[in-house]
Amino acid sequence: MSLTASEVWKRLLDRARNDIPEQTFRTWLEPTEALSLDGNIISVAVPDQFAADWNESKHADLFSTYGPIALGHPIRVIFKVNEERKKRSQMDFFVAPPVSSFATLRGQLSATQAPLSSRYTFDHFVIGKSNELAAAAAHAVAQAPGKVYNPLFIYGNTGIGKTHLMQAIAHDILARNSDIRITFIGTEQFTNELIGSIQNHTTSSFRRQYRETDLLLIDDVHFLRGKEATQQEFFHTFNALYEAGRQIVLTSDRPPSEIPGLETRLVSRFQWGMVADIELPDFEHRVAILQQKAQLDHLEHTIPEDVIRLIAENVKSSVRELEGSIIKLLAFASLKHRDISLDLAQEALRDKLHFTNGEFNRVSSTLTINTIQQLVAQEWGVTAEALRSKTRTKALTIPRHIAIFLTRDLLGTQLIEIGKAFGGRDHSTIIHSIGKTTEILDTNPIYKARVHRVRTKLEALRI
Repeated sequence: MSLTASEVWKRLLDRARNDIPEQTFRTWLEPTEALSLDGNIISVAVPDQFAADWNESKHADLFSTYGPIALGHPIRVIFKVNEERKKRSQMDFFVAPPVSSFATLRGQLSATQAPLSSRYTFDHFVIGKSNELAAAAAHAVAQAPGKVYNPLFIYGNTGIGKTHLMQAIAHDILARNSDIRITFIGTEQFTNELIGSIQNHTTSSFRRQYRETDLLLIDDVHFLRGKEATQQEFFHTFNALYEAGRQIVLTSDRPPSEIPGLETRLVSRFQWGMVADIELPDFEHRVAILQQKAQLDHLEHTIPEDVIRLIAENVKSSVRELEGSIIKLLAFASLKHRDISLDLAQEALRDKLHFTNGEFNRVSSTLTINTIQQLVAQEWGVTAEALRSKTRTKALTIPRHIAIFLTRDLLGTQLIEIGKAFGGRDHSTIIHSIGKTTEILDTNPIYKARVHRVRTKLEALRI
């Protein structure tokens, strides 16, 4: 099925929304209109020559990278002045453009937050064993916000669908009630806005913004650790919303009880409703995710089934890495001017695969607990065996704390497993180690630099 110029441009714009700041998008790209599509060249109308030159210099190359991803083939975007606009007075160029349906949706959101992604809906979320509990809870919350599972706390490793489910709740509620007030924001931005309100003497406005919302979505609440003033403000915001029967949805990379430096009263409140985890998808789930992505981007006839299974068998760390593999494969095929095949996929994804007896297999990751122990031990001039021992000398305590912290942070390993790897230490000891390391990183720039050096070496070992 061939696409019209308008359909092609809409797909490209949908991609651009995720990469371009909202104000920039609204100023330079919302007033555009697809004119024609000639092969792999799309002509796009803009209001004036300045806009044409600006978009050409700032955005043309970016849009060309979206072609293989959004369309399955290369694309070149040419910005042209709208002929009809040339006939209008210069003053007319300063009239605000019509508000799009996307802007209407954003009108229900805080002006300072990121927009909801049109792809993060329940229809686009693939359910499997690893996420069925979280998905069911999210559906229940969307059907009866503030009535069940309040708050809903979703946790899991990076890139496995937490933010997707959170935004899907908002989309579902908005579809039934377009007047609902939604606040979707990350913890870091919440902190920055609180600091700004204190500096500008606008704390009353800040509190009103968050405490009068109908649906509060807070991403990455593990970043609350160590921020006492932010935790206190969030505690009162949480209470105000909860007592008013308004829905709260939170995400984190770990359950409430395992977030170091989080006040006990917040841990308690985060556990009041439903705490649901999302685990890494199994093989069948990964295949389903890749198939759904191919259908979503109209690539089901572009990517053969054996290629999908190859990727699913070998890319296991996250949904985000699965999608990244598809993007890399499409870009590689476009660069080589070849159709996607099993041979091409093996060539494109060679960094994730290796030959054994003539076939590709997954390379065992060199980023393991043992590797972390060895590199931390090397940095602090001790042995990895000593970090695993029961010895509690000062020379071992700090590097052991740091190795435990990095194991949790980089691998997302369960606390009980970390304890086993470090000499059979219990759950509370591991939490204490993570908390102490967080304090050290916040207060000691020398240790922070050393940890950063070790982390850089470890991250280089990721596949």
